[in-house]
Amino acid sequence: MTAKELVKLAVFEGKQIRKTIHNGEWWFSVVDVVSVLTDSADAKDYWYRIKKREKLSGVELSTLCRQLKLPAADGKKYATDCASTEGMFRIIQSIPSPKAEPFKRWLAQVGYERIQEIENPELAQQRMKELYEQKGYPKDWIDKRLRGIAIRQNLTDEWQERGISSERDFSILTAEIAKATFGITPSEHKELKGLTRKSENLRDHMTDFELIFTMLGEKVTTEISQTEKPDTFEKNKNVAKRGGRVAGKARIDTEKELGRSVVSKQNYLQKKITGSSKNDQ
Repeated sequence: MTAKELVKLAVFEGKQIRKTIHNGEWWFSVVDVVSVLTDSADAKDYWYRIKKREKLSGVELSTLCRQLKLPAADGKKYATDCASTEGMFRIIQSIPSPKAEPFKRWLAQVGYERIQEIENPELAQQRMKELYEQKGYPKDWIDKRLRGIAIRQNLTDEWQERGISSERDFSILTAEIAKATFGITPSEHKELKGLTRKSENLRDHMTDFELIFTMLGEKVTTEISQTEKPDTFEKNKNVAKRGGRVAGKARIDTEKELGRSVVSKQNYLQKKITGSSKNDQ
């Protein structure tokens, strides 16, 4: 298996593997992955035997699957064992095939790199930069994106200091900043850009201006919070609105000068198709 083929399989882009959207994320046909990695004449039977063997050791691989309808060779759709990306990674580790070994080594390497990044966070930033470069993002955009990640981290650290802990509360506060900054919530922003999957990160599809004003709103929110030290969720919510309003006013002034909206329908998928790079519209 070549490195290029491995990467395609790792992100499940192989054309042989059927997939479908379920609960906002991709789910993949288990028997198709088994077929690709084993060359088995009967992938369904092979998958059955894997489940049976793992069950004897106390592992229920079937709990990672959902029965989802996928098209078959006759053009009709049938209920098929499917797994999410995370579930598929675990299933592949149970496939005793030489073709699966490069993939298992790749997973081990990813795990090792993650441990390195925990010990040295600078490595994580460098690898993130390399990943964005490989995806074709321009370097000036990458610099803004990485700076935005650092500002976001400072904000979440500050919120935790103020007693914010649940993912729901983080989402609400983030939405308050975004709405005050752009006039729309993150979910509405994703819809505008045509992003339908939960796994699609809105910020990875932002233009330069969108990234800049996002950073401004979150940075101002952090500074206000550090000064005032809000001690209730409602007070934090008020600070988030105020931080977002500062960025919102700057956005409106910018739009007046430019004669166009900063909030863009453009996303990275469109950039790949059209060949655009740095243009904001």
